[in-house]
Amino acid sequence: MKNILVAIEVNNTALMNRMLDAAAQMSKAFNSKCWLIQIAAPDPDFVGYEVGPQYIRDFKAEELREVHRAVQTQTELLKTKGVDAEGLMIQGPTEEMILEEVDKLNIELLILGNKNHGLLHSIFIGSVTDDLIQEAKIPILLIPGEED
Repeated sequence: MKNILVAIEVNNTALMNRMLDAAAQMSKAFNSKCWLIQIAAPDPDFVGYEVGPQYIRDFKAEELREVHRAVQTQTELLKTKGVDAEGLMIQGPTEEMILEEVDKLNIELLILGNKNHGLLHSIFIGSVTDDLIQEAKIPILLIPGEED
């Protein structure tokens, strides 16, 4: 196993830390490169909405820079643990972007967080995790999250 992809969410620190611990263990055990990926919402123009006034664009740009810095910080922490790691932040539809990176980077293991939203959320909204389980053609390691 040469490449592992961890789909992190920097706004869920507890789950992200558990995911990164598992990723570090797997990377060391198999001498794999660990790719961290954070998917940011697509640009409003991409989904057909106007972005709004300049201060909104500035706010969104700063928010994206903060997320990117967080991904880089987590990448550096993995490197201090002896893991060959690289971080990516990509904008777009979450499931599509993850599957695209799986193919592009020749990923052999995908690590996902499983946020337990409850039955109603699952029935009416579903989850990216469920969709990725159906679509991915590689093994997936699910790290459980806290109950909402």
